[in-house]
Amino acid sequence: MRPKPVPAKAGQTSSKTPSRQRRPQKQQPALPTDRLKRLFTSLCAQVDGGHFANAIHTCNKILRLDPSDRDALRTKLFLLLQTEQYDTALALIAEINEQCSFERAYALYRLQREEDAAQVLNEIKNNGKEAEQRGVMHLEAQLSYRRGSYKSSLDIYNELLETVDPSSDEHADILINIPASQSHQDFITTTFMQSMSQLPSSIASTLESAPPPVFSQPASIVASVEEPTKKPEAVETKKKLRIKRVPNGITPGVSPPPDPERWLKKSERSSYTQGKKRRGAGGGATQGATVGAESGPVSAGASHGGKTSGKGKGGKKK
Repeated sequence: MRPKPVPAKAGQTSSKTPSRQRRPQKQQPALPTDRLKRLFTSLCAQVDGGHFANAIHTCNKILRLDPSDRDALRTKLFLLLQTEQYDTALALIAEINEQCSFERAYALYRLQREEDAAQVLNEIKNNGKEAEQRGVMHLEAQLSYRRGSYKSSLDIYNELLETVDPSSDEHADILINIPASQSHQDFITTTFMQSMSQLPSSIASTLESAPPPVFSQPASIVASVEEPTKKPEAVETKKKLRIKRVPNGITPGVSPPPDPERWLKKSERSSYTQGKKRRGAGGGATQGATVGAESGPVSAGASHGGKTSGKGKGGKKK
């Protein structure tokens, strides 16, 4: 008889459940708000760790869920400028509705578009906020230095130095940039003029009226660029024998070379000769024969160590 099932006690469930109840249920997709929280947590960790390329991918995932997220857009713009993707940054600025004039001016400056960058800086100075003015002054000083206006760059840096915190990194940057602008300004106003005054008037007038020199590459450099570089010819060198491969007791160049037929069978070697007989086979004295002319007859037993036997070959015992 089959055993009766034991009923489960109150408050307990049976350990045996139908197989259809054990099937894992499909996980429901996370809500967009939960996914955004996870993505922003990953984004903060990536930015803090300096993984800017991965952070840009995370920003793209956030913008797929919420294309108008302001924090994701600003963070992506910052990351594009940090990774020197200035063309992509300008395209993103054009899509953002809010004003990003300073970022646009900086991207234009890094793309060597000085005129456009100067125009944007003038608009910021006229309509910008007080918090942006300091960054605008730094960018304007760098732009003036690049365009050769060293006096204007030096004045801006001196103005920034008066109001900067001595313990900040900005103070160290300004102290580095001021000597560079000062040295160029001194060369134009003092050093260059003194060198020109020491030259004869005919040479000085010729230099002042001559057009600027045209940069031309030397013929040797042009030839090396146009013609493919030739690889040096390989020098044939004799390979040295490895000492590890030389057997013991063999001196290279002194010991005779090994037999070239050492890998062949003995029967296939040229030094092999047939007709060799076994030692002691045939040709010896036979049983009952005489040893010499002077010796007497030798019996059959004498040929076996001088021992005699009462039994002869084929004989009977007496």
